[in-house]
Amino acid sequence: MTTGGAGGDAAMTIAVGGGAAVSALLHLPPAARACYVLAHGAGAGMQHPFMSAAAAELGALGIATLRYQFPYMERRSRRPDPPALCHATVRAATLEAARRAPALPLFAGGRSFGGRMTSQAQALEPLPGVRGLAFLGFPLHPAGRAADSRADHLSRVQIPMLFLQGTRDALAERALLESLVARLGSRASLVWAEEADHSFHVPARTGRKDAQVRSALLEALSAWVDRLL
Repeated sequence: MTTGGAGGDAAMTIAVGGGAAVSALLHLPPAARACYVLAHGAGAGMQHPFMSAAAAELGALGIATLRYQFPYMERRSRRPDPPALCHATVRAATLEAARRAPALPLFAGGRSFGGRMTSQAQALEPLPGVRGLAFLGFPLHPAGRAADSRADHLSRVQIPMLFLQGTRDALAERALLESLVARLGSRASLVWAEEADHSFHVPARTGRKDAQVRSALLEALSAWVDRLL
C-alpha cells in the first residue's frame, strides 16, 4: 500500500513476514542516480529530524532514499527486536526499494543500530542488488566499554563500506575504528567529522553548526556513491 507523504515522500507499508509489517517513506527525486535504503537508530524512528533532513539533502544530491521502521519502533516499544527480525526487516526494505526504483543502483545502511543491523544482514546473506553499505555513526561498542567485537561480522561483508563517524563518538573509539578499517582493506572507507559526537553534534566552540556537519557527511556519501557507479 502506498499513500502520499509529507515533503514529497511516498508513504507505504512493507510486509516483513510472520504477520509483521512496517511503515516506510520513499523519497525519489526525478534525477536520482542511486537509492539508499536508510535504517534508523535504536532510539528514534524514520521521522526523526536527522533522518528527514538526511533524506531531503540526499535527494537534492540526486540520491533517493527509502527509510523505514523496525517492528519495535512501529509498536512504540523501547526494546529493539531480536536480530533475526531486524535482519528480515532490512531485507524486506531492500527488496521493496528494488521494486519501487528498479532502474537505480542500491546502497544500504543507516544510523547507528540500523547500520549495524544492515551489515549483519549482509554478512549472513548478501542483500540482492546492494552495491555498498554506508554507516552514519557505526556503533562499534557501548559507551565506556571500548572493544571491536561488534564488528567481527564485517570481515564477511564483501562489498564496499563507508564509515561516516564523529571523532568524539563515545560508541566508536577512534583508534579502534581506524584499526578495523585498516583490517578491512580496500573495501572500507572512513570519513571523520571533527569534534562531532555520535549524534553528529559539535560544540559551539568549533564555529560550525550541526547542519553543516551533516551536510558535509552526506556530500561525502554522495561522492562515495559516485565512485562506485
